[in-house]
Formats: sequence, structure tokens, C-alpha cells
Amino acid sequence: MNVCVYCSSSETIDPSYVSLAADVGTRLAAEGYGLVSGGGRVSMMGAVARAARAGGAHTVGVIPAHLVPLEVADTDADELIVVDTMRDRKALMDARANAFIALPGGIGTLEELFEVWTAGSLGMHAKPVVVLDADGFYDPLWHYLDALREHGFVRAQALDSLVRVSTVDAAFAALR
Repeated sequence: MNVCVYCSSSETIDPSYVSLAADVGTRLAAEGYGLVSGGGRVSMMGAVARAARAGGAHTVGVIPAHLVPLEVADTDADELIVVDTMRDRKALMDARANAFIALPGGIGTLEELFEVWTAGSLGMHAKPVVVLDADGFYDPLWHYLDALREHGFVRAQALDSLVRVSTVDAAFAALR
């Protein structure tokens, strides 16, 4: 099984998030799962990949050519695939993954999460989509999504299809 992990590549974040990403990478390897990532070697993206590889997991990084200098491509990945566009990146990451975990991140992480969650809620795939929210980072988002549901913009079934957890153990339990 390959798990796609969405997370930040920003180097200006709290180190606790980098540690969380490393914990996820370590657990991926311990569970015998492979990693599909955005192909960067910095910040959380790099931490999850390094930890997964250190535990023996197969790692696949998918990165658009124009991001190679920005995210510093993970040249240690077992497979580093350089694509033309962000759309190509997401499509390949989705195709190579059996499940998805979103960690804290910015607009790129949110965009990837929302796309894969929307596709799942519409029946376009049956892969688990899990958000690991260890410290309440996503609390404002949960409140907003609840308001969207209350106003009729999000179906309760769609909201319920997104698995929200607060521990690494719970995230991996949701993948089984």
C-alpha cells in the first residue's frame, strides 16, 4: 500500500510540525507502506520522506520542474518523477496512492486535500482521506466546514467522509 502525504514544504514553520511529519514517515515504514510525496526534501515534506526511507519504506516523489529549485528536489527518493505542471503532479500522486494523509500545511496542502476529498465524496475513488490534526491547527477549518454544512453548501455525507484524527495511531488505524 502506498500512502500519499500532503504537508508543508515551508522552512519557516514550528519545528513540532517537522517532527510530526517524521513520526508519520517512521510509522509508514513500520507498517510496511510506501510513501508518495510532493518530491521536496525540505521542511515537513523532506522529514516524512527521510524518516520513511530510514525505516525501509519505498519513497516516490513527484515534483513539477519549476519547483525543483524552490522545494529542493528529494534526489534521495527511490523514484523522483519530475513533471511539467502541478496538475500532472497531483494526478500522478493520486494514481500512485491507495490512501491519503494530510498534515498541517498551507494553500498547496489545502488545495491537494480538498481535491482528493471532493473526488472521494463524489464517488470517484474509495481511498481513505485522513487529516492528522495533532494540535488543533485545523480547528478554524472544521468550524467553517460545519457552517457550510449548516447553510446547505456541504452535504453531511461529504463532511463525514473526511476522517479527522489527532494522533498518528488514529491516522494509521483509519487507513486499515
